[in-house]
Amino acid sequence: MKFEIIFSPEAQRQYLALHSASKKPVLKAVDKALDDMGTNLRHTSLKTHEFFGMKGPEGENIFESYAQNKTPGAYRIFWYYGPGKNTLTVLAITPHP
Repeated sequence: MKFEIIFSPEAQRQYLALHSASKKPVLKAVDKALDDMGTNLRHTSLKTHEFFGMKGPEGENIFESYAQNKTPGAYRIFWYYGPGKNTLTVLAITPHP
């Protein structure tokens, strides 16, 4: 199943911030993860799982997918299903604490 990926304003800001020269490797990893999310949410590199303790704006379950792994401050993508069918909304693109 193919998903359309949309960004919250905060995720859009975070994504655009990755376009600086120092963040190019992170941007490449995030772009690959977003591409995988659009075509196969079960891709093993994404390690997608539900993120507990937070809900979407309409009470949606939030999920976490890996953009990087085994890297200090590895980036994660937080998202939920919707608002429409075959749509994913990215809430945040952030480094893992």
